[in-house]
Amino acid sequence: MTEKKSYIYILFNKRNGTLYTGVTSDLIKRVYEHKNKLADGFTKKYDVDRLGYYEVFSDIANAIKREKQIKGGSRIAKIKLIESINPEWKDLYYDII
Repeated sequence: MTEKKSYIYILFNKRNGTLYTGVTSDLIKRVYEHKNKLADGFTKKYDVDRLGYYEVFSDIANAIKREKQIKGGSRIAKIKLIESINPEWKDLYYDII
């Protein structure tokens, strides 16, 4: 049996712009949905569709715990996370598809 991975991710609409933190079991599919505005909500309303940061987990419980930790943190902390792996603020989606 293959291990199901889970992901937390941070999306943005422009450098230092609006941020969104989410959790999913299929990162490529979920970011695709954000990019194509397939679900009404925050990311569609604010055009937040660029993948700036993500982490991989072996189980959903730890991913949800980490998502809550990130969401509870400051905006500056989220920006530092993005810039720790993505200083140019490029859309990482195209690196994972």
